[in-house]
Amino acid sequence: MTTPKPTKIILAKLGLDGHDRGIKVIAKALEKAGMDVVYMGMRVTPEQVVDRAQREDADVIGISLLSGAHKPLMTRLMKVVDEREMRGETLILLGGTVPDGDREALEEIGVDGVFPVGSSLRDIEAFIKERLSDGAEPS
Repeated sequence: MTTPKPTKIILAKLGLDGHDRGIKVIAKALEKAGMDVVYMGMRVTPEQVVDRAQREDADVIGISLLSGAHKPLMTRLMKVVDEREMRGETLILLGGTVPDGDREALEEIGVDGVFPVGSSLRDIEAFIKERLSDGAEPS
């Protein structure tokens, strides 16, 4: 009997945002929940994130942005995801300083889940497990 592989998550901070305490807390919580987490660090590009996600066969890409540049950076990330034909294969999440009014625009470009500052760690974990359970594909 084979043991199912743990959910593989790539976490990163895009752009020039230099605040990483929150994403480190999330990484630790997801590890404690049994997920395999790779934190790429700060100041990485969308291309670097997608390259790593492909190499690691990641189930989830999680981006943390507190800089206010979430729309252009996530648009660029989703462009790379689409170029690599990963949409629907990899769950794309965004956390950080995201105004409620921006959620719809982010979902329209393909972001699967948006978690503003103050979101519950349990809610993030549950969202990932629910979306990936039973072989369900990300939207």
